[in-house]
Amino acid sequence: MIKGKNIVLAVTGGIAAFKAAALASKLSQAGADVRVMMTEGAKEFIKPLTFQALTRHRVYDDTFAEEEPEKVAHIDIADWADIFLIAPATANVIGKIANGIADDMVTTSALATKAKVFIAPAMNVNMYEHPAVQRNMERLHNDGCTFIEPGEGYLACGWIGKGRMAEPEGIVSFLEEAGSQKANKKILQGKHVLITAGPTHESIDPVRVFTNHSTGKMGYALAEEAVEMGGEVTLISGPVQLKTPRGAARIDVTTAEEMYDAVMEHFDKADVVVKTAAVADYTPVETSDQKVKKQPGNLIIEMKRTKDILAELGKQKTNQFLVGFAAESEHVEDYGRMKLENKNLDMVVANNITSDNAGFGHDTNIVSLISKHEDQIKRLPLLSKREVASEILKTAVRCMGGERQ
Repeated sequence: MIKGKNIVLAVTGGIAAFKAAALASKLSQAGADVRVMMTEGAKEFIKPLTFQALTRHRVYDDTFAEEEPEKVAHIDIADWADIFLIAPATANVIGKIANGIADDMVTTSALATKAKVFIAPAMNVNMYEHPAVQRNMERLHNDGCTFIEPGEGYLACGWIGKGRMAEPEGIVSFLEEAGSQKANKKILQGKHVLITAGPTHESIDPVRVFTNHSTGKMGYALAEEAVEMGGEVTLISGPVQLKTPRGAARIDVTTAEEMYDAVMEHFDKADVVVKTAAVADYTPVETSDQKVKKQPGNLIIEMKRTKDILAELGKQKTNQFLVGFAAESEHVEDYGRMKLENKNLDMVVANNITSDNAGFGHDTNIVSLISKHEDQIKRLPLLSKREVASEILKTAVRCMGGERQ
């Protein structure tokens, strides 16, 4: 993706502008031809001479500085680019480009380019989470821009949270990965992908619920990856503290019964169904409308079985490719194979929830992919959940293209 490519690095006015110098250097070292442009705000944090020395090219910072009379600079550089990277991207420049405002070198070139646009936001956590900024990012995502998500941690303003620009090494790796997986990015084009995620809550009274440790991270990673692969994504989510993946249609539910109803409503039009949700197997027979008061002695709550969503999907499926998860603490692959057969699934993603850095709440996972359509079990090493999601979806697409049983 990088070697031999023409990359415009647009630097805007935030404290993270100092990282852009290292980024320009690393892109050049990776074999790219890098041209830097800067906003006036960016020049308050770092001088153009720094980038000129690192790239051996002039820095574009004035829309009206036409050094070559036969060319219009902002159009010429926009046409030259293979990749247009905005890093750091402030809330201001994101808002301008999202709304078609072109009043400086960066925004005019960004609107004029036909290159792939990558945006690495950097700002205060409250700014990043503001509805207006989120709307602007959603609009740019829908327009075809790709966001390189900021990290979480201590910010220059003193707040702790999400908003720190991705590290230069991470941005370079992101661009390389985007190139290496380019052929995979639209493999779900024309497919409807139905994903369930998160826990369910089964109420005892207005205060207490039965639930589990699922955070929804695996399901949301699958939704993000499925959107990137061109799929039409419906995400049915239990109660979680996660933002809706850009491009996915999210349906919020609370109980196992509500999740069952939502899944059945959308199942017929689905091509791929991935059930990651940790749905309660039991729910209280009776739910109190008032808080149950503490009393002497033990409390006994009678429970009844909930509907087995995955088993029901296995009975009803026609052409859908059905993927289930087996989160186990022992005999993981054996239980996974049993689930594959007993519930008429096409693939099971089996993982040991007792493994270090895997399972509920972690950003990484270790899984085995057990498919009805492939003889070998695919055992994956410790990967990010987004990487696991990519492997699951690529395997599903490969199996769908082969002989179906």
